Amino acid sequence: MVERRARHTAHVLARLGLQEVSRATGRRRSPTGGVPETSSEQQRARAVREALEQLGPLYVKIGQILSTRPDFVPDYIREELALLTDQATVRPFATFVPTLEAELGAGWRDSFSSFETGRPLGAASLAQVYRATRRDGTPCVVKIQRPGSQGTVLGDMTVLRRVSRILGRLAPRFNEVVDTGAMLDVIFRAMGDELDFTREAANMKDARKAAKAFKTVKVPKALVATPRVLVQSFADGQAAHRLKEDELSRKQRKRMAKEFVAYMLRGFFVDRVFHADPHPGNVLVGHGGKAHVIDWGMVGRIDRSTSAAMLGTMIGMAYNDGPALAQSWIQMGTPTPWSDIGGFTADIARFVPHITDASLAELNFGVALTSVLTYSSSRGIQTTPNVSIVGKAVANMEGTVRHIHPGLKLSDSIRDALQDILQDMVRDLGSPEQLAQYGLHALRALTDGPGQTARILNDVADRQLTLHNHTRFHDTRFSRTAFSLALMALGHRHRPT
Repeated sequence: MVERRARHTAHVLARLGLQEVSRATGRRRSPTGGVPETSSEQQRARAVREALEQLGPLYVKIGQILSTRPDFVPDYIREELALLTDQATVRPFATFVPTLEAELGAGWRDSFSSFETGRPLGAASLAQVYRATRRDGTPCVVKIQRPGSQGTVLGDMTVLRRVSRILGRLAPRFNEVVDTGAMLDVIFRAMGDELDFTREAANMKDARKAAKAFKTVKVPKALVATPRVLVQSFADGQAAHRLKEDELSRKQRKRMAKEFVAYMLRGFFVDRVFHADPHPGNVLVGHGGKAHVIDWGMVGRIDRSTSAAMLGTMIGMAYNDGPALAQSWIQMGTPTPWSDIGGFTADIARFVPHITDASLAELNFGVALTSVLTYSSSRGIQTTPNVSIVGKAVANMEGTVRHIHPGLKLSDSIRDALQDILQDMVRDLGSPEQLAQYGLHALRALTDGPGQTARILNDVADRQLTLHNHTRFHDTRFSRTAFSLALMALGHRHRPT
């Protein structure tokens, strides 16, 4: 299976290469000097996108993530990759009947009073989705995995791991800054739940719990889950990009957009588990002003330190604090022997003022966030591979919000959500698990001897939450006492007058 997928991938890429040679030859033979460069670039970018779509879901996801990596993907290709969609040819329902029988039993039809088999609600590379009604009258959606799709994806993962090892040997310096193997591992883990619907159902359960704090954000309920079949409650609404101007009031749109952003921010910084693919097609807007977030197969997970540093990055953007943003970004990565920290900080200090307080109609905040990668990579700073999956989620979130309420400023949303996020993070710092970690560090300091004590205590301090203020002071590290004072200040700032 793996070798067959490798041959298929090589065949598609070879055809792409031949097309490029043909275009280049055509340009050389043209008496007028060839096709205009912009046209040539567009053709090349389109060919890359179509090749990735032909190769299947894993390559589509990778292409979507590459669209957020301006540090090593040209702009004209990134723009085309942003158009990648995981659409597939609709297969007859009879193709999926064996899967239903294997997962739900031979009498699977007895569980439904109706099942609309004529036309699916959606068709992607991994699954097709049908509308149905359960015996108790509950409207539902049935998601069925395409036969053979799991083997295809796992085979592609094996092929890409081989490619990343070859790239690491051929371009070691590039690989030190952009660890392709680690980046692929992050993508593979995020996609893993798409291959087992019981894990997707578990993600939905956690997401529903987090959504209870928001009035306009909803998550469908998983009703029945097996590895290859998922039955979930029906989300009544239309994709965000199909929302018409006159369908909701401006007040409804603004509230929904702000709550959706706050919900995503909570995933990034509090739960540290988030929807990694919140594009407009995965957010269904209902007539009552509710945003139903669907398709929880691709979920991102980040550790506490990365989450805190990412928050510092976004705060730096929101409050026009370039040095704070640069420091947070560096904490997410690893300097290489040729890193230029001072140059990177100066780059960011010039960059940030142009993005602060811009609305979604004026600026692509997600691309601005990942554009920092361009500066960090060129200055020799290796950034955590998790940035790719977070950047994709932020870019998709922004694209969705742009369809709902383009006048929204993400910087304002970050400021509005900041107080609640900080309070939750402080509670997390005082959790029994965190206190146990601090205790273990202290015990290790005692057993390692007095000479190690200072180093261990410093390490413990570094593991505490790092935040950045937006004052003119350059001491951006908060102790826990200063952190509490910051919360009090925020509370005072937001107190009604």
